[in-house]
Amino acid sequence: MEQREFDAKYSAYRQAVEAYLDSLFMDKPHWADLYESMRYSLLAGGKRIRPVLTLEFARLAGLEWEKAVPVACALELVHTYSLIHDDLPCMDNDDLRRGKPTNHKVFGETMAVLAGDALQPEAFRLILTAPDIAPEQRADCALILAEAAGADGMVAGQVLDTLHAPKTEEELKEVDHLKTGAMIAGACKLGAAAGGSRELLAAAEEYGYQLGLAFQIRDDMLDVIGNVDEFGKPIGSDKEEGKVTYVDLLGLEGCDKIVLACTEQAKAAVRDCDSDGFLAFLADSLAERNH
Repeated sequence: MEQREFDAKYSAYRQAVEAYLDSLFMDKPHWADLYESMRYSLLAGGKRIRPVLTLEFARLAGLEWEKAVPVACALELVHTYSLIHDDLPCMDNDDLRRGKPTNHKVFGETMAVLAGDALQPEAFRLILTAPDIAPEQRADCALILAEAAGADGMVAGQVLDTLHAPKTEEELKEVDHLKTGAMIAGACKLGAAAGGSRELLAAAEEYGYQLGLAFQIRDDMLDVIGNVDEFGKPIGSDKEEGKVTYVDLLGLEGCDKIVLACTEQAKAAVRDCDSDGFLAFLADSLAERNH
């Protein structure tokens, strides 16, 4: 796939996601300040990698990808809630997210917690009311999202990361598998499930987990070598917080080797179904990203 073709396809997916997200929480009840807080973080930008993956795997599963937009956006709601809560003073205590003040800096800690709380059930509402998805597929998608985000998925990873102080490569890999990989693999599996393809699920899961590990290690690298204007959050925050990362254990060169190895494994997992090379191109671009 050529860069121009990739950009056009990615842009079509992303525009559909942005338009759908922008249509949410537009009412003006007397608790509209909650909606304002939710929309502030939900519409703060970002690459929308996870919903793009959902839409591409839905297409590969034989579904018209436009029909999977509510499902794709459901995962983005959960991802956004996790970012709001990650930034709180009791967690990472970050002031910036995507180059803007974090939610609690704008709306206060109480509202930030509640905005995150609200985004979680609203995500499942989107899946369970998706008009163009069969009831059986809706149920499958809801379960996939619950498993990816729950107590043995993303939240477990956050617990290990913030409260268990991982220090070895094996411990870091477990954190990344749960905290980052579970949601990226979940995004891929959501697309396959929305289209009803059981055959595609295993490939989607392997691709997602390998991509997730590569993504997180690249994040660790960018926390050392990144540019704050591009990265959208402070550089060196991991070191300031006393966190051990892959860079501490393996150095930048060692990290780069793992990122490339995971990327190749991700591409191999979908080689038989990635007919136009979009997933391979995406994996390569994430391995080389600067933000």
